[in-house]
Amino acid sequence: MYDEEDLSLLDDVEIELESPLDHLGPLTAEAEAPKPDPEAMLALLEHPKPQQRMLASRAFCDIEDARAIPHLIRLLTDTCPLVRVSAAYAIGRNPSPDAVEPLIAQLNRDWNGYARKGIVWALGNCRDRRSLPPLTNALRTDISAVRLWAASALVQMADVGYETVVRAIPPLIEALVQDPVAPVRSNCAWALGQLCRELPSNVVYATAVDALIQAFAEDKDLGVREDAKAAILGVGDTRGLQMVETLELEGWF
Repeated sequence: MYDEEDLSLLDDVEIELESPLDHLGPLTAEAEAPKPDPEAMLALLEHPKPQQRMLASRAFCDIEDARAIPHLIRLLTDTCPLVRVSAAYAIGRNPSPDAVEPLIAQLNRDWNGYARKGIVWALGNCRDRRSLPPLTNALRTDISAVRLWAASALVQMADVGYETVVRAIPPLIEALVQDPVAPVRSNCAWALGQLCRELPSNVVYATAVDALIQAFAEDKDLGVREDAKAAILGVGDTRGLQMVETLELEGWF
């Protein structure tokens, strides 16, 4: 699986794929230092200066406080992109059913790829069945950085229910086979492996395993093949394990 530190491997023709927040230092000098004061940060969420609103939003990536949720939802539409990015990540740390529809609405209209990436991550963390359609649409249509995170976010559907998991499988298979960016395909392989653990041995499960076997055997990228193999091994599917063993013994690679 690829994460935010691997995004430099993706297509740099699009936006810079890492979030502007990714390389900012911690809010506190040491891990043991106290977290920011919630009362002070709540007040700063309403500050007229965007830098202060951004820093306050970032603070709620470390603080869990339900009182911040209405403010963070409002900041999803802030005029400053950095504030919107920060608010999305903060909602991801403070997920709420109330935030799902505002997140979806902003995902559909935000021009900033950084913000959409954060929104996709937050939608996954909300673990809500309403998140499934926008996440699958992002996986199919958005820029590569957002597609990568959408694949990972779909794993959270495992906590929603069986029907939602079943509906998440086909778009992941489609992206595993068709996406032009190898790290996106790798995350799809990882996501399928995670979701298959939640399924009984049925047609959907077998189709997902078949897709992983195909990726292991045929994908042109070594990283994708390795991630597909790891997914198969993690699932522990007998047929998949036999296929991996057979292909390796026959010197397929």
